[in-house]
Order: sequence, then C-alpha cells, then structure tokens
Amino acid sequence: MFKRVLIANRGAIACRIIRTLRALGVGPVAVYSTADRHAPHVALADAAVPLGPAPAVESYLKQEAILAAAVETGAEAIHPGYGFLSENADFAAACEAAGIVFLGPTPEQMRALGLKHTAREIARRENAPLLPGTGLLRDERHAVAEAERCDFPVILKSTAGGGGIGMRVCRTPQELQAHFAGVARLGAAHFGQGGVYLERFVEHGRHVEVQIFGDGLGTVIALGERDCSAQRRNQKVIEETPAPGLTLEVRRRLWSTAESLGRALDYRSAGTVEFLYDSDSQDFFFLEVNTRLQVEHGVTEEVTGIDIVEWMVRLGCGEMAPLETMRPSPAGASIQVRIYAEDAAHGFRPSSGRLTRVRLPEGARNESWVEDGTEVTPFYDPMLAKIIVRAPDRRGAVARLSEARDAARVDGLEKKHE
Repeated sequence: MFKRVLIANRGAIACRIIRTLRALGVGPVAVYSTADRHAPHVALADAAVPLGPAPAVESYLKQEAILAAAVETGAEAIHPGYGFLSENADFAAACEAAGIVFLGPTPEQMRALGLKHTAREIARRENAPLLPGTGLLRDERHAVAEAERCDFPVILKSTAGGGGIGMRVCRTPQELQAHFAGVARLGAAHFGQGGVYLERFVEHGRHVEVQIFGDGLGTVIALGERDCSAQRRNQKVIEETPAPGLTLEVRRRLWSTAESLGRALDYRSAGTVEFLYDSDSQDFFFLEVNTRLQVEHGVTEEVTGIDIVEWMVRLGCGEMAPLETMRPSPAGASIQVRIYAEDAAHGFRPSSGRLTRVRLPEGARNESWVEDGTEVTPFYDPMLAKIIVRAPDRRGAVARLSEARDAARVDGLEKKHE
C-alpha cells in the first residue's frame, strides 16, 4: 500500500478522498490556493502545499506545481478527484513520466474517450446504439446540411468538456447558424477544444449512466446505473440508483454495452458511460464516457457496499483482488441531492460570501467542505455539499430524503438587490 497520496483537488471531493485514505492507513497530502488556506481539506491532511493565488489557472491547474508538491512530500500517487485535472491526459502522462502513479485511466484512454466525437467512433465500432449524429463539423453550412440529414431538432455540442457547457438545442437552420460560433467559442475557452458536432435531439429523454471499473487488463465490470435526469442548465442536481422505470432487459443491455466499451480499450480504474434513454421508444443511445470519478459515485457505493475510491487506490498500488471476483450485487435504492451556493431569485447564478449557519442532517451521508463561518469564494464550483440517503426501495429513499431536506439548514450568502 502507498504511504502517501496527494489529492489534486479541493472542497467536498478532497475531504471525501481523505476519509478513504485514512481508513487505508495512507497519509493524505493536500494542495491549496490562497483562497483555501483555511479550508477543511488542508486541516485534515498530513501535509499541505500552497500552489498559488485563488484563480484555478494559477493554482489547481498548475501541473508543474502539483507534481513538485508530490515530489516534495514523498507522495507516491496522485488522486485527481473530479474537475480540474481529472480528465487531463497530459497531466496523467506527466505523472507517469515523473514516476508518480496517476489514480485514474491511462493517458491514451483519456485521449480516446475524452473527446466526444472520437468516443462516438469507438462506440460505433463496438456496435453501441447511437443517435443519428456527426463527426466534427467544418462550419455553419456543413452543420446545416448534416442537421437536415439527421432531422431537426438537433443538439449542437462541444466535443470536449462537460457540465452542459457548449450545448444548444436547435430546431431550425437559422438557430443552428446563430449558435454554431458560440458553442465553438465556449469549447475553446473552457476546455481548449473548439470542435463542434451534433446529434438528433430527443424530446423526452432521460440521462442514465453506468458506473464501470476496469483493471487495465481487459476485465471491466458494471457497478449499476444511475438516473441523473434532474438537471438545471444541463448540470445535475439530483441523482439516484437504480434508475426507475427500466425493464430488466434494458438494464442488462445498458450494463453490457458499458462493459463492452470499456473492454475495447482495456479500461483502467473508475469511469462512467453516459446514455440518453428515450422514454417514448424505451430504448437508449450512447452519449459519452467520463474518464474519472463522478460527483454522484456515492449513490452507487451506497447500494453496492463498495468504496470506489478505495478500489482506485488499491488498483494503483497493485493490491487489487481479481476484479471479476468482486462484482457486486446492488441492493436497495439511494438518492443524492447537491446543495449549491446559488441565488434562486436571479437565475440561480453562483453566490459568494460567508455562511452563518450550516446544519446537515443526521442519519444521512453528508459530503461537504463547509461549516459555520466558511467563506465561499467566487473562484470555484459553487457546490457546498451532497446529501445521500439509502433505503430498501425507492419509496423509502424518497421519504428519507424528505426528512433529510427538512433537517438541513444552510444560512448566509444571500444579498439584497436594489
């Protein structure tokens, strides 16, 4: 087992990874920006190394500084969490070159699956169901011609990134031409990739994803599926497992399709295969692969009884049991809600300021980084906490979630507007 692991992240996910590292007897190493110098993940770690000023580009995205921190503290591995550098193939390669284990997929897998248009080609080769769509589009004229082939409405997408950034539904050629340049700009600005493609838009679609784990040697297993359809601005806010309303046959095909996509590349570590489920046709279509740990991994852990972070660490240090022998049998139901620092009166825009009171519910799994007096800055994702509940069935999980919601209290941040 590793002696020290550096966490290249902050907030709730950094605290959650520290919890598992402590249980394994591994010393956690934190990194932090000046805005996070008093953050819980810094206090909880055995060692903490400053990276730079508050903006992520000057701190949490500084690859050289993070690698130097790992060398300085004797960390043998780096866990990237989610966001920031978690799907950066160049960073994963830099870790390998420095002799530091990257707890995630290989750089080659991240490059192949990280761009949606190349992931679609892999899915096509593996006979995964695909919506009518395209490769990268050259310009607006090309986009219109391809959209007419696929049939309107279509959804225009950036090939890189996530979180709903760079996605626009277009119902006419005029809308497609109006949005094309903007989607390309968003992709280039947020993810360094300006490529754009499109798919046919499903009017009554649900977002269903399958958690997978691979040993890098050809064995890939599905750990169940999650429904993440409750979204705001294409950003998930409620996630649950199992996905309600699916037939056993559809569920089995979802898992099998996800596993086959992972096996095609000898996938290593945790990942998520995302699908669009058409409620009208009761069929599903491949969307993309997230080559990292997901924010919503906790609901899968609750119904399988496993610790996905622990699996990532054990695989990285070569202490993983044969994966096929560890296939779980999910039982019960679990739901997660995210708590954001957002102003509902002004379009749910992110809010910053001081939290005056934080009360998270007893009897639920709470993953957070805030407490009374925490200063929420404008520099990072506004998620404050995740509340996760579990019960023998969905009805019971909904009831427990209602109780948890009533018990939770987060005060502060809201400001009066003239």
